[in-house]
Amino acid sequence: MLKSEKDILHIFVDEAGDPTLFANRRRAIVGTDGCSQFFILGKLEVDDPAGLGQRLEALRQQLMDYPYFSGVPSFDAARGKTAVAFHAKDDLPEVRYEVFKLLAAEGNALRFHAVVCDKTRILQDVLRRNELEPGYRYKHNELYDGLMRSLFGKFHRLADAYEVCVARRGQSDRNEAIRTAIDHAERDFAARYGFGRGGRDDWRIRVSTPKNDSCLQAVDYFLWAVQRFFEPRVDKVTSVAKREERFLKVIWPQVGEIHDLHFGPDRGTFFNGQQPLTLEVRFGEQKRKKP
Repeated sequence: MLKSEKDILHIFVDEAGDPTLFANRRRAIVGTDGCSQFFILGKLEVDDPAGLGQRLEALRQQLMDYPYFSGVPSFDAARGKTAVAFHAKDDLPEVRYEVFKLLAAEGNALRFHAVVCDKTRILQDVLRRNELEPGYRYKHNELYDGLMRSLFGKFHRLADAYEVCVARRGQSDRNEAIRTAIDHAERDFAARYGFGRGGRDDWRIRVSTPKNDSCLQAVDYFLWAVQRFFEPRVDKVTSVAKREERFLKVIWPQVGEIHDLHFGPDRGTFFNGQQPLTLEVRFGEQKRKKP
């Protein structure tokens, strides 16, 4: 097969929430204000990265030129938000609507997979380990690398080669650590299914930013939708904590699988087209009936 004929799978990886468990003096802060209860790692398979990037950039420029957003802080280039790149957390609701509409129109050209961990369970495991190993200290990268290994160890789409773009975390890109996690995932895959997906030469891994890779903006939106489903938000008016599934419903046709690691049986629960992820199933929340 000629190199130009290779089936190359383009994958973009990012996270939602944070892997933090402790504050100063090892005070547990999971689920408190400013610290998420869940940590999520997701990957978006994109058939045409260049095309998607062009469409996202065209939309952003169109919104920048629209007088409706004139003077809006997030459209100020100096602030480095929507004026530079889409970021669901920072974007206005009107902007999110347009981005979600664009992503939904991509249809099967986008396929999303994620792994979700409940940090209260991770915290329990860490505290138990501390009892057995007093010198052990939890490090954020342990959780990230473990989820990376879980995410890439699953039987998803196969290809001749894989181009993986991972969102940079903080000031360090951790190239080799990410490659090691994927190497472990490849060994897990081969042990589980009896064949491999190629050697290191078939996996090209790079670390980038949403500003430089527009498809990272797309995976950020998918992750934000999942995060809004899992993380409760307190209504400023009613003070009632609630979760939202409307954003997840928008992307659900493009979701291949969400592996909820700490829900249900020991291996967790796999939500997909056959078993949709809903608030009623995951959190026992009943839909309110109209009067």
